[in-house]
Amino acid sequence: MTHDALILSYDTATSNCSIALTKGGFDECQVIASLSLHSGITHSRRLLGSIDWLLRESSLTLEDVSAIAVGLGPGSFTGLRIGMATAKGLCQASDKPLIGISSLDAIAASVSSDKLICALLDARKKEVYGCFYRCGGADIARPCSEAFVMEPNVLAQQILEPVILAGDGVDVYAAVWDEVLGNRCEKATNRQKFPAADIIGFLAAEKYHNNDFLSVDSAVPAYVRASDAELSLARPSRGFQLTAEAKNKSNND
Repeated sequence: MTHDALILSYDTATSNCSIALTKGGFDECQVIASLSLHSGITHSRRLLGSIDWLLRESSLTLEDVSAIAVGLGPGSFTGLRIGMATAKGLCQASDKPLIGISSLDAIAASVSSDKLICALLDARKKEVYGCFYRCGGADIARPCSEAFVMEPNVLAQQILEPVILAGDGVDVYAAVWDEVLGNRCEKATNRQKFPAADIIGFLAAEKYHNNDFLSVDSAVPAYVRASDAELSLARPSRGFQLTAEAKNKSNND
């Protein structure tokens, strides 16, 4: 299958900002240009400028692009919001379609193995975001579970077969994987630590061919878990409960 679409893709789910211009899917992949930034500067300060630089250095403009693909997460809530807002702005300005790709899918697609694959991203709060994948024959890794957020120890105890772990959640909780999984666990290389924009572009080529686009108006990142602000809105705070209890006590007195 040939995909001639020129895809501008990027991912801001982690501290690493990856941007790429690609043509074709995994069968006939071509990286026109790519860059990866891990400088500690916030995505809001460097994303648009980096996209503009990559296009100019490739002698291209946004008008030459067929579609814009963004990593949906899960990952940093702030990074994902910046990434989605930027993608929507670019699509509205250029009238290009929007494609969303799971950041975990991008990590897993860089791994090729007959073993079970688990993509992991550090979710902070002593948890990891993850998803399981398998490669069918010569095919790329495809998800065989829903994305989840879980404590590393709980996750490790559920893995009962040889597995390849990939993503930045591997190093953060290396001691857990070693203790619980032992020799059942193989760790991917550092090249598979973060979602790569070129992989997102190759995955997006298939969606472009199938007209599988997101609505620019209603698209949202794949957060997997609620933010602290949303959790606070969903349940009363302890302070409110104490205040209510104190008020009841006062009324009874």
